[in-house]
Amino acid sequence: MQPASPPEDILILGAGPAGMACAMELCRAGRGMTMVEKAPQVGGLAKTLQFEEPDGTYRTDIGPHRFYSKNPYLYRFIEDLLGEQWRKVPRHTRFYVRGKFYDYPIRLANVLRQIGIVSAGRMARDFLWERMRSLVHRDPPRTFEEYAVREFGRSLASFNMLQYTEKIWGIPCSQISVDWAVQRIGGLSVFATIRKALFSRSQGPKTLVDSFYYPSRGSGLIYEAIRDRIQAAGSRLLLRTEPIRILRDGLRVTEVTVRTAEGEHAFRPSSVASSIPITRAIELFDPPPPSAVREAAAGLRFRAQVYLFLTVNKPSVTRDNWIYFPDTSIPFGRVSEMKNFSAEMCPAGKTSLFVEFFCFEGDEVWQASKEDLFDRTMTVLERIGLLFRSGVTSVHHIRAAHVYPLYDLDYDRRLTVILEWLDGLENFYAIGRPGRFRYTNQDHSLEMGILAAQSILTGTRQNLDAGAENEYFEKGMLPTAVARQ
Repeated sequence: MQPASPPEDILILGAGPAGMACAMELCRAGRGMTMVEKAPQVGGLAKTLQFEEPDGTYRTDIGPHRFYSKNPYLYRFIEDLLGEQWRKVPRHTRFYVRGKFYDYPIRLANVLRQIGIVSAGRMARDFLWERMRSLVHRDPPRTFEEYAVREFGRSLASFNMLQYTEKIWGIPCSQISVDWAVQRIGGLSVFATIRKALFSRSQGPKTLVDSFYYPSRGSGLIYEAIRDRIQAAGSRLLLRTEPIRILRDGLRVTEVTVRTAEGEHAFRPSSVASSIPITRAIELFDPPPPSAVREAAAGLRFRAQVYLFLTVNKPSVTRDNWIYFPDTSIPFGRVSEMKNFSAEMCPAGKTSLFVEFFCFEGDEVWQASKEDLFDRTMTVLERIGLLFRSGVTSVHHIRAAHVYPLYDLDYDRRLTVILEWLDGLENFYAIGRPGRFRYTNQDHSLEMGILAAQSILTGTRQNLDAGAENEYFEKGMLPTAVARQ
């Protein structure tokens, strides 16, 4: 093993949005750092993948990465990095359920025409029943199912929300924490939907906003720009490198050992910002954390995903940025057409589809072959008339293990135990979606990284969960003066 580095180094573990934002903020303050990343490129789950095909270059994000934020600083942060490559994009999304496509944001005429008067009446009846029940039963909901049914009525909640949520998480909605509902549908209501549908100027909750910002060549462009800035300033970025041991003396990290292709190397960092999965971080400490912390970490679970990226020999498949597929009879959950985010995501006259499967690491979907998943995908797409096999020119198969922190009914109790210990370390900052086990959007992860950098620079620990508390994540603003149209 190589000798340890000087003790003044700041070490960042993980080059996802949180880690990269931390590095950029340190760089702007004139501080150098070393960043290590297990993958061969930066960006984490917000990276942009690039595929060279005979007909040209195709790019795809790992799912749709629209950008909103309540924090004006983040818009300036990205504008400074991307300039003209940061653009406003019209949103067009739908969901496909029970054999029909529905506009999303919901449009009343579209919904009523599709579901019919009988189903609409049933939904209205159930909604009014829940409104009356809420006058008597005032106990706060504990699960996602209780929340969704109470807010929307059983028929409407079952129509879309409950089945799609169970598809994402792989467990019943009765076993999913209400925190997930507060974050994802907490600002959404029947009244907000009607108001948005009737009054076009009503902004409504962020889920119902009709445009978003997006980099011209994928969300990964943000992190590639940060990479170039920090390397130009003299900081180090070590790819295909992962931490294997975090040595501590009491409540202070004294050394971190990483493994590279050339062997092991030890750092003696002054501070560590970590966005690696929190469960993995707990395993790396030497001496180990208290048994209660280790036991709590052993009870946390992540949901994984498997993806197919299809290049398509036609100019367009849909008008949609993405389509949701809540029905459990359909094997995938969401399909994105990256050309509808930016024309630069594929060659002229061509398009692509990014297909997402929700799973657990090691399960049947995780282990399925590319050919098997492609056959399952095309069986559905051909049946509903979106795309035929003859139009697909190439198929790429991707897996990601630590995608969604699973908000079961015990996650918060366990997480509190872990974070109380981690946040008590003098020079260790857990950040990002995997690092804090928070289902954060891209903007919240960026904010976490910035707050970690401010903590390091000032010596005063900031609240790293700012922007990631249990509130409706779909709030935000679209400042028209910030990004290029």
